[in-house]
Amino acid sequence: MKAKILKEALKSNKLLVAPGAANALYARLIELAGFDVVYATGAGMANMQFGYPDIGLVSMNEMLENTKRINDATNLPVIADIDNGYGNALNVYRTAKEFSKNKIAALQLEDQQLPKRCGHFEGKKIISQEEMCSKIKACKDALEYDTLIIARTDAIAVNGFDDAIARANAYLESGADILFIEAPTSVEQMAQLPKLVKGYHIANMVEGGKTPILTNDELEKMGFNIVLYANATLKAAVKGMNDLLNHLKTTGTTANAEHLMISMKERNRICEFDKWMEIENKYKG
Repeated sequence: MKAKILKEALKSNKLLVAPGAANALYARLIELAGFDVVYATGAGMANMQFGYPDIGLVSMNEMLENTKRINDATNLPVIADIDNGYGNALNVYRTAKEFSKNKIAALQLEDQQLPKRCGHFEGKKIISQEEMCSKIKACKDALEYDTLIIARTDAIAVNGFDDAIARANAYLESGADILFIEAPTSVEQMAQLPKLVKGYHIANMVEGGKTPILTNDELEKMGFNIVLYANATLKAAVKGMNDLLNHLKTTGTTANAEHLMISMKERNRICEFDKWMEIENKYKG
C-alpha cells in the first residue's frame, strides 16, 4: 500500500521531496528522476488539463479522474489535492471515499471557502475552525483504506499567524496526520511552525509566491517533513514548449531543434514502449 510507504518514509525524519504532477507523464518522470513522493497538483491540473487559473473551477470528478491516472502511472505514493472537499462535511465524506478507494496515499484538505483559490493569490476566505474540524472528522470516517489526511490552513493570509497556529493544533487534534500551514511570509514564521505545532509538517515552495524559497537542507533542519514543488515542473515544461514553438515559428522547421526536445528513444523509454511490445507479443495468435 502506498499509504504505508509514505508513513514509513515520514518516520525516517528525512525530508521527502514531492514535485508536482499535472498529468500521468509528469508522475512517471518524477519517479524516474528518483524522488520520494508525487504531488498531484490541483493548480497544475486546472492549468494543464483545462487552461484555467487555480480559482476553484475544476470539479471533484475531474480532479479524481486525473489523480487516478497519475496514481496509476507511478509506484510512488501520491498526495492528492482535494481542495476544500468541494462543499460541506457531507461533500468531504464522499470526496474522501472516492479518492481513498483508489488507494491514494494522502488527501490534502484545506479550510478555504468556496470558491477556493491558489494559496498565494489574494482574496482568500476561510471557514470557521469548528467547521474545518468537522470536515477532517468526516474525511477520516470516510476513508476506505489507510489513507493519510493532510490538513491545510490558509489562515495566515486571512486572520494572521496566531490563528493559523491555533487552527493547526485543532486540526491535529481532530485527526489530521500531516499539517500544511500555507503561505508563511518570512523565514522567521517558517522556522516557528514545526516548533509551535506538533506533528508532521509540509513546506510549499512557490516560485514568485509569498513564501521565501529555502533549500531542502534548510527546510529539513527547521523540522519540515515534506516539501512541495507543486508547479515548478509545469512552468518548466511550458517554457520548453514555448522555446520550441518560437523556433518553429521563426525558422519554419524543427530541424536543428533537437536540443529543445527529448529523442524518440527517450520518449519510448519513459512511456515503457518495450514493456507494452512484450505484452503484445505474448498474446499474438
